[in-house]
Amino acid sequence: MGLALSSTDSGLSLWIHVTPRARRPGVGGLHADALRVAVREPPVSGAANRGCVRALAEALGVRRSAVSVDPASTGRRKRVRIEGDPKELRVRLEGLAALRTATTV
Repeated sequence: MGLALSSTDSGLSLWIHVTPRARRPGVGGLHADALRVAVREPPVSGAANRGCVRALAEALGVRRSAVSVDPASTGRRKRVRIEGDPKELRVRLEGLAALRTATTV
């Protein structure tokens, strides 16, 4: 099973699996069909979501404003939209998904 990516009008949409309060933050690897994202922030008051946005933006080389977490997403599995060139984003995301260990951000 690979990374589940969906095209949107302005980029791509995907599932992420978040690990809050991680010792080593980073992006990479798969959890079922979701991209693994580890953040140091706790899952309180949206802190982990903000950490996910920052980590994904850094890992993909896009602006933070280009990354958004679905506000209805609760728990560790979240839906994320990323604005940008779909072909370029797909290549970067598949590269991150293929990693055995997360790249530190």
